[in-house]
Amino acid sequence: MSSSILICDDSNLARKQVLRSLPDSLSTNVQLATNGQEALELLTSQSFDLLFLDLTMPILDGLGVLQGIKDNNINISVFVISADIQPEMQSKVLELGAKAFLQKPVKSEVLIAQLEQHGFL
Repeated sequence: MSSSILICDDSNLARKQVLRSLPDSLSTNVQLATNGQEALELLTSQSFDLLFLDLTMPILDGLGVLQGIKDNNINISVFVISADIQPEMQSKVLELGAKAFLQKPVKSEVLIAQLEQHGFL
């Protein structure tokens, strides 16, 4: 299955870590964003199937991106990847439409299990 993927994180290391964790079948059509505003601009101008989204970023944070996705009726699956694993935050991102909440740094086997669960593999 070929999917168009956007990875948004202000950390270059974190973006590369997510990219390396993707199975080869999904890593061919991937774009990167360094903050939420950049991601939202890409999401409103291009079609993506899946967004891996950090929460804590400059300019526009992950919650702002989720709200922007909702406000613009963008059809995309969002997996939030964050070190902020407080239950309240997990509930908030799921309420805003995220499909999954993964702890940072994401483990490849956890990422793959979520991709399988949500039909990307």
